[in-house]
Amino acid sequence: MVRIRVLVVDDHRIFAESLAAALAAEPDVEVSAAGSGPAALRCLDRAAAEGRRFDVLLVDADLGASAPAVPAQREPGPAQPAAAPASHSAQAGGTGDGIALVAGVRSAHPAVRTVVLAERDEPRRAALALQAGASGWVAKDCSLSRLLAVIRGVLREETHLPPALLTGVLRELTAARKHRTDSERLVESLTPREHEVLRCMVAGLGRKDVAARLFLSPHTVRTHMQNVLGKLGVHSTLAAVALARRAGVRPADLGPGLAGNVVERSGQPA
Repeated sequence: MVRIRVLVVDDHRIFAESLAAALAAEPDVEVSAAGSGPAALRCLDRAAAEGRRFDVLLVDADLGASAPAVPAQREPGPAQPAAAPASHSAQAGGTGDGIALVAGVRSAHPAVRTVVLAERDEPRRAALALQAGASGWVAKDCSLSRLLAVIRGVLREETHLPPALLTGVLRELTAARKHRTDSERLVESLTPREHEVLRCMVAGLGRKDVAARLFLSPHTVRTHMQNVLGKLGVHSTLAAVALARRAGVRPADLGPGLAGNVVERSGQPA
């Protein structure tokens, strides 16, 4: 029998252990539980290293909203919180809520399917969860048979949402796409040099560091930055970076030793 390995992530320990025990009663389901995002990532890392990767992650949408006591470390079992040594993705996974954890899992463990467990129907957050990589959004108080159907469904590449959320989620996703399209159009109005400057801004470089990287004078970079802000219709670097990220602009690839090296070449053409 092929067993489905499920990891429940919820900082309400009683709920997590009760759900894990209920799921573990199924003959083809093996379950562990974790009480935080970092603990979940450590558990995923260890399972992958041991060749026993999890198939589905069930994560509380409001993970981290409460401050539970830190449990003693123990070996993971069918209904016990999992603990594991610190690892690469755990160090990067100081997630503060369930949706942030979804994004972290998609990055570190793309084969794992994630389902968000929520106490409320929230179209905006459900849309954000799907954009982060979730395969489903279900109510915490749904029946066990419904949850099992979702678990098995996401393993068949299905996406599951409550019917009452469909319209709202589609509206949110459409609005997000329109916002992204508008941002992309503004970015496309930039010259190649201005686009390079914007990528440096997205990477967090200041004016002098951009000048060093692009072999321009700080004065020329300042002019380019002003042009970028004007064409994007924003009034600050932070706003420009936020718009660029919505448009999918990738940060400049910073090689070692580039940042902080100031090179002024005022005669260089822009």
